[in-house]
Amino acid sequence: MATPRSKAGTKGVPQHQRRQQILAAATQEFGTSGYAGASLTAIAGRVGVTKTLLHQYFGTKEELYVACLVPVGDRLLGAIREAMGQGGTTPDTPLRVLDGIFTALEGRREAWFVLYDTSLPPGGEAARRAAEYWSAIDRLAAGGTADLLRATGSGDPLDADALTWVWRDLVATLVRWWVKHPEQSPAAMTQRCARLFAAAAALTPGPAS
Repeated sequence: MATPRSKAGTKGVPQHQRRQQILAAATQEFGTSGYAGASLTAIAGRVGVTKTLLHQYFGTKEELYVACLVPVGDRLLGAIREAMGQGGTTPDTPLRVLDGIFTALEGRREAWFVLYDTSLPPGGEAARRAAEYWSAIDRLAAGGTADLLRATGSGDPLDADALTWVWRDLVATLVRWWVKHPEQSPAAMTQRCARLFAAAAALTPGPAS
């Protein structure tokens, strides 16, 4: 008896499994080549299916991108929220956030570049959804940096804004470095960041007496 079409995929692979294979391949392709440089033909080749099948499963290239983007954005946003909710904002919060990001990305590090892709078509659904995630993550960063500064006695909103920008670029730089060093586990990266933060603090001059 033939397998019902609603449950059968290509070459005997169940549809849900084939969808996951396509999403994994597409996330890797979009993450390494960017939206503009990614090819549906290359994604289909990674999975061993036809380009037509990709359209049947996900529609357009942009719709496939959104299907990759949403789980990445949800996973990272959830990890950051969880890290920041552990006992409120403390001096350890930045390390908790970084550890959450590294852990969420492990096994799919290129997914970071799916979320932060500057080649998305302006005004499209992918750009809109990505901007929503960026805004949500930036709001968390702004709140956390402001809390840390208040704990040191600084309530200057420009200090908080400047630190938010520094933090955002720092996280992106650390993730990019991590992608180039696949042998580094999330735990090893968190420990490395702790050492770097400690060294930076030791080099920072205290207030003049």
